[in-house]
Amino acid sequence: MTLSLFDQFSSPSYLGIPLILIALSLPWVLFPAPSTRWLNNRMLTLQGWFIARFTNQLFLPLNVGGHKWAPLFASLMIFLLTLNMLGLMPYTFTPTTQLSLNMGLAVPLWLATVIIGMRNQPTHALGHFLPEGTPTPLIPVLIIIETISLFIRPLALGVRLTANLTAGHLLIHLISSAAFVLMPMMPTVALLTAILLLMLTLLEVAVAMIQAYVFILLLSLYLQENV
Repeated sequence: MTLSLFDQFSSPSYLGIPLILIALSLPWVLFPAPSTRWLNNRMLTLQGWFIARFTNQLFLPLNVGGHKWAPLFASLMIFLLTLNMLGLMPYTFTPTTQLSLNMGLAVPLWLATVIIGMRNQPTHALGHFLPEGTPTPLIPVLIIIETISLFIRPLALGVRLTANLTAGHLLIHLISSAAFVLMPMMPTVALLTAILLLMLTLLEVAVAMIQAYVFILLLSLYLQENV
């Protein structure tokens, strides 16, 4: 039971070729490319409106120097959102349940914000390690704590996304298995379990969207501290 429960999180392969590469390239195929026409169709209009609203909301507290990150963050938001939503479909694989993938996205982007802060304003960046007015005996302890909190940020980014999606998929798997087993024995309880499964699925749709947004929002906050 334990092996079959966690089999859904193992990367599938066909003839020795990992299918995660296809899963990662699928979101870019689903979205239409912008056209040069004056009037676009509804899908392109909705896509452009969403990207414009998202970037406006995300980069409102940042100065002009941070606005150059808008294409990267908007693309990553759509990429994560699509992967999370596609993973809720039957017989699909969710790459964002892999901690290695999430850490591969979180660590380079976090490191880029830190390097930008150290290069552009080193005094301000180093000032986060020691708040003003700190008592002298607490200086070594605070420096150690702030250093640990700085290096734990990418781990928190990756683990948060992985844990939330993995927990949701496990709950859906357990409740759907319970509904299937209870159907011949207790149809009423199985019906209530199926209703609970439907509500949980709607909740997971919201979680998939929220976690993609939180991932980008935290990156923008890290960027805001360093630009």
